[in-house]
Amino acid sequence: MEKRCAIHSIICAIWVHLTLTAATAEPDSVLTGKAAMGDWTTDAPSVRRKITVQDLPAPSSNILSINSPRVVARPENAQLHVPSGFKIDLYASGFRDPRFLLAAPNGDIFITESRGNQIKVLRDAKGGGKPDVTEIFAESDLNRPFGIAFFPPGNEPQFLYVANTDGIIRFPYRNGDLKARGPAEKLGAHLSGGAAHLRSGGHWTRDIVFSPDGKKMYVSIGSRSNVSDNAAEADRARIFEFNPDGSGQKVYAWGIRNAVGIAFRPGSNELWMSTNERDELGEDLPPDYISSVRPGGFYGWPWFYIGNHVDPRHQGKHSELADQVIVPDVLVQAHSATLNLCFYTGDQFPAQYKGDIFAAFHGSWNRKKRTGYKIVRLPFDHSTSKARGEYEDFVTGFVAPDGKVWGRPVGITVAKDGSLLFSEDGNGSIWRVSY
Repeated sequence: MEKRCAIHSIICAIWVHLTLTAATAEPDSVLTGKAAMGDWTTDAPSVRRKITVQDLPAPSSNILSINSPRVVARPENAQLHVPSGFKIDLYASGFRDPRFLLAAPNGDIFITESRGNQIKVLRDAKGGGKPDVTEIFAESDLNRPFGIAFFPPGNEPQFLYVANTDGIIRFPYRNGDLKARGPAEKLGAHLSGGAAHLRSGGHWTRDIVFSPDGKKMYVSIGSRSNVSDNAAEADRARIFEFNPDGSGQKVYAWGIRNAVGIAFRPGSNELWMSTNERDELGEDLPPDYISSVRPGGFYGWPWFYIGNHVDPRHQGKHSELADQVIVPDVLVQAHSATLNLCFYTGDQFPAQYKGDIFAAFHGSWNRKKRTGYKIVRLPFDHSTSKARGEYEDFVTGFVAPDGKVWGRPVGITVAKDGSLLFSEDGNGSIWRVSY
């Protein structure tokens, strides 16, 4: 009997070792060039891609490549895929347009339901890995809320700031509040857009973050159009800097078509962004990107893309800016629609994940062969503190074998226990990845 137990223990030890090795080992190869620009059928956990400026094809046109996702209910046999050693579970469901997730210092999870004009709070009071308390935190003074942030940074916030599509508001907040303890205060920060632009198209999402020292507030505003440079684009396609009270507005970076997600890299003053690039230049052009944001930096839109490449629709315009266009840190496949991002700050995942970026790809609508619809990881070289320029599939499986889509990832955050939570607005659910 003792011998049998000893053999069983050895087998278990070997199994655990192999599991951990599979989960922590880096893949041997990375897809580059044209191979990195396939479709969803090449997606799988740990598949890596690296796209460089040298890989960019010549401009063409995909103006008629309309391939909307045709979102369906989750098929009974649908399974999401994660790397070996990880587990994924449905965390919560039944939401209307859950677009942004934020973990509070006490562990509560805040959700903005943008089209529902509500902010909800989820609490896992019993520690079972799923919320057992759901409350509406706020539903007044909201106009397509998207980004939310606690202020001041740290463990004792006094306010929850909300980026409406037309301005910034804040609710008084203390740790553990399930409902706003007072009415919204409208700040002086005016954001271009509002009801008029919603009727005529344009990017309506606004993200908001605070500098680590709490002295400055940053808000991203997308363009109104695909590539227009007319007067309606004034104060659009930029990241703005404000004082926390909404005063002192100035442009922090510009020429950024739509920085849907922005976040500060932990332990630094580096602001990072997740950006949707323009359409109708080709199936694989131009790449979306995830990049650090250089103060005062110009990223090309609408006249240039990915460095000094001229958009043919603006040939001959603003040649004096060509050499000022910054090439982003990490290029991702065109039309992936990279939305929110977060840095992994937990301790649950293996050590090499610490400080890496996780990003949500909402998925393409204007590419003949679908791309996106997944969660990816952007690894850093932790010896140099620089992004490696590649990205790796982390959660896949939202596209059914027939090409229909049952989930479109949007919001993402690290929970207090170190698990990763992300929302998808196709079927209004939130998922939890644990290790």
